Amino acid sequence: MSVLFRRALLCLLWLWLPASWAADSGWLRAPDNQHASVRLRTGAPQGENRVNLLLDIKLEKGWKTYWRSPGEGGVAPSIRWNSDGINARWQWPTPHRFDVAGITTQGYKGDVTLPIELQGRLPGRLSGVLTLSTCSNVCILTDYPFQLDLASPTGPQFAHDYARALGQVPPDQGLTRTLSAGYRSGELVVTATRDGGWHQPELFLDNPDDASFGEPDYRVEGSRLTATVPVSDSWGDEAPDLRGQHLSLVLADGDMAQQSQLTVGEAGQTASGSGVGLWQGILAALVGGFILNLMPCVLPVLGMKLGSVLQVQGQSQRQVRCQFIASAAGIVVSFLALALMMTLLRLGNQALGWGVQFQNPWFIGGMALVMALFSASLFGLFELRLSSGATTRLATWGGNGTAGHFWQGVFATLLATPCTAPFLGTALALALAAPLPVLWGIFLALGIGMSLPWLLIAVWPTLALRLPRPGRWMNVLRTVLGLMMLGSALWLLSLLALHIGRGAAFGLGITLLVLLLAAIARRYGWRTAGISASIAVLLVGGVLFGASLTSEKRPLRDEVNWQPLSEQAIRQALADNKRVFVDVTADWCVTCKANKYNVLLRDETQKALKAPDVVALRGDWSRPSAEITAFLNRRGSVAVPFNQVYGPGLPQGKILPALLSREDVLNALSESKGKQP
Repeated sequence: MSVLFRRALLCLLWLWLPASWAADSGWLRAPDNQHASVRLRTGAPQGENRVNLLLDIKLEKGWKTYWRSPGEGGVAPSIRWNSDGINARWQWPTPHRFDVAGITTQGYKGDVTLPIELQGRLPGRLSGVLTLSTCSNVCILTDYPFQLDLASPTGPQFAHDYARALGQVPPDQGLTRTLSAGYRSGELVVTATRDGGWHQPELFLDNPDDASFGEPDYRVEGSRLTATVPVSDSWGDEAPDLRGQHLSLVLADGDMAQQSQLTVGEAGQTASGSGVGLWQGILAALVGGFILNLMPCVLPVLGMKLGSVLQVQGQSQRQVRCQFIASAAGIVVSFLALALMMTLLRLGNQALGWGVQFQNPWFIGGMALVMALFSASLFGLFELRLSSGATTRLATWGGNGTAGHFWQGVFATLLATPCTAPFLGTALALALAAPLPVLWGIFLALGIGMSLPWLLIAVWPTLALRLPRPGRWMNVLRTVLGLMMLGSALWLLSLLALHIGRGAAFGLGITLLVLLLAAIARRYGWRTAGISASIAVLLVGGVLFGASLTSEKRPLRDEVNWQPLSEQAIRQALADNKRVFVDVTADWCVTCKANKYNVLLRDETQKALKAPDVVALRGDWSRPSAEITAFLNRRGSVAVPFNQVYGPGLPQGKILPALLSREDVLNALSESKGKQP
């Protein structure tokens, strides 16, 4: 025991002898952490108040440490000096991103060397404590006391190692031609252009004091890269406004990287809008608004138009022009009202989206009531009458119920919002992420585009005046339009099932039909009511029978094993070398229904989606969902349907058109396989 005691005392004294001080700490290990080794080395002093320091870190396989901004977890390396007046300027090589259990961190694995420049009142002998966080399945925070003698000689190897370590630190130029950052509600959008294009882009961000960044979503279009980063506060709640703040980042592509300092501005456009200028966006809005008139979900709108045309017989061209201008004005004013709503939502940092009002049960119920009243009016069960004074004012202002034509345009717009037409998604994505004046301009263009058929008749009123003369055919047409309105009311009631339950929604539908038949019986007699009920039953039966004849050999059934949609599910599937088909839908989206029955339920598509290497993910936006809203926004979309395909051949994903075709789906799934070995 005495021998061991003397040896231990000798070692303790040796640590305090001047000879034990050197410019190299040697490799340090801690008893409670055998997975990491560290070493600190200094070079020759650069004058009285400056010296270079190297921190070498060796990590065992499966272990990591952290960058200057660790991300959503972890602690960056730090040194607590035993002397005052020392300023340390750390230099950081390009890190890597690690994703574990949905948590994104930034750091290093294996061996890494951090160059550090020390300035200030430097003592002849440096000492301090290095604190290093290392993680695998568990995390260990370890302290390493050290001491260094600045007067000890250093060889040429240190200068070589320091220069090599500096070579791993990203410069402040050389990668990008242009680089900018913008902020919108809950998201940071970084855009960069590179003449050589992008292959494996990676973005690493320093977290501000009051904000936390999630994993970026990348979209590459030629030489342009758009990285969309979810933002929250330090506790995961609502994100602070980053506009005007300074942002430090590292952008890498393969072996090249660049670190930059930016001032965050307003996000000008989304990922899907990348490369889409203002005038292209306005043109897309005009075309998309016009196509809304042709979408299947706008059949009630067509009914309103035809109903208004029935009233123009025997009127002058001036009266016809006023009526159709009023309808067009109703459409345009409605789109401007939607722009106002989107503006208020953005200023309140709320979710933006096309057709989101159909997630509100009160709005759905109100629209169902309005459609039922339209239907009853077209069946001749009642008429909306105004006071004599109001009637006179309306007559002198535009003739024959101009206000009614205005409100027809308003309701036409409201019923068109569950639809996503071609070109419409591009225009909306640009509008909802652009500055507010651009948003208003694009919504104005959408209104003008949808009102073009009305404006056409306003310019050439003789188109409306050339209809056949009034006769019994008008009563038949009114009945057909009434049935269209009634079908719209019943469809809207079916959407309430998500909010009030299927039984309650079914009960409301039966009550509506009973009240309607009772009103028909009171107005036209029970015989007419019975005939109407029989016709309704025959129509429903005919539709179902026709659907069965037009379907394939067997009933259409969804046999795909759909999984819940999440970013983690996409990453996991790609890590497993699988393909991913994403489907974001909603019960109130008629275009989604068309895609489902015309494409997704067909045999060939079902077979492709059930392939062993395909993971099918579905998100339901029928009700408000912050997760799905954020998912869509990260991809530059504000509407459903939304479909995207990932795979080894499409690691960044490919967004499909709003109106699907079997060729679109099958070709994208085939492309996502990539090159097979």
